[in-house]
Amino acid sequence: MKQLKDSRKTQYTKMVLRDSLMEILQNKPISKITIKELCEKADINRTTFYAHYTSHFDLLKKTEDETLAWAKEIINDLQNISDRSEILPFIEGTIETIAQNNHIGVLMSERGDIAFQNRLCSTMYSHPGMQKFIYSDGNEKNDEWYKTYVIFGMIGVIRHWLKNNKNISNKELAEILFNIIFHGKQC
Repeated sequence: MKQLKDSRKTQYTKMVLRDSLMEILQNKPISKITIKELCEKADINRTTFYAHYTSHFDLLKKTEDETLAWAKEIINDLQNISDRSEILPFIEGTIETIAQNNHIGVLMSERGDIAFQNRLCSTMYSHPGMQKFIYSDGNEKNDEWYKTYVIFGMIGVIRHWLKNNKNISNKELAEILFNIIFHGKQC
């Protein structure tokens, strides 16, 4: 595949293709989507598509990779929080970003790739920044189970919120996540 410089036009083309794919994925599984349909939706020709991606699966994988990179950045930022009282506003900001980016919601939905969701959970689980969320009773075995509960619980709650059309505010969702993570204990 020909390497293209990421000019404004290239960035725009990739954004339109990604957005078009996410829109189609809301109603159709990836295996049923055609390049022709994707190009028509994005209003680009197939040659332009193939200048950037080898297939619609390639486009989906790159979108997932970008989302995982974003998740790693978020967790890295979490490591810079020195006071636990800063975590609630941090969670609220993260929820705001998720709410504004439709592709994250699609990737985390039933239409999304379960392998991506597992990679997201694994990324979160293995990242040292997640220790900010982990209550420790001094028992490593309990800590492992609690960390699993927190990560899969957060993902599950966010998925439920997205599935229900964001039926509560970002702030309310952040408070629910915070209370689940810290068992309602104040900082």
